Amino acid sequence: MNKAILIGRLTRDPEVRYTQSGVAVCTFTLAVDRRFARKDENNGQPTADFIPIVCWRKLAEVCGNNLVKGRRISVEGRIQVRSYDAQDGSKRYVTEIIADEVEFLDSRSSAPQAGGFGAPAPAAPQQPADAGSFGPSIPEEEIPF
Repeated sequence: MNKAILIGRLTRDPEVRYTQSGVAVCTFTLAVDRRFARKDENNGQPTADFIPIVCWRKLAEVCGNNLVKGRRISVEGRIQVRSYDAQDGSKRYVTEIIADEVEFLDSRSSAPQAGGFGAPAPAAPQQPADAGSFGPSIPEEEIPF
């Protein structure tokens, strides 16, 4: 079984391109904090892995239109390793996640503007207890579809 589940923050704004046949493809990099680091690495500072993510078709368009640098998301997909010949004639290998599902874990306005990727996002405003809803209220402009 080939399945990957990641939670992290975008290191830059997503890039959306289209194939010659008009299929949307979106690429971005996800900074994923390591839970455990060796004590002698980085003087006790948290470390992160930077994982390339690729989305296709409608998911690519949704991500390109709604994600920005610093947003916290979860990605579910599969690991893919591909190779290509570089201009210098050497063979290069690329490992990336092909996303099947992307879940936005914070609002666009709570993405950190500057600072580290491990910084917690500000807490979402609490709804009144008598709101009578089954979950948090999401403004129309934040719904990606």
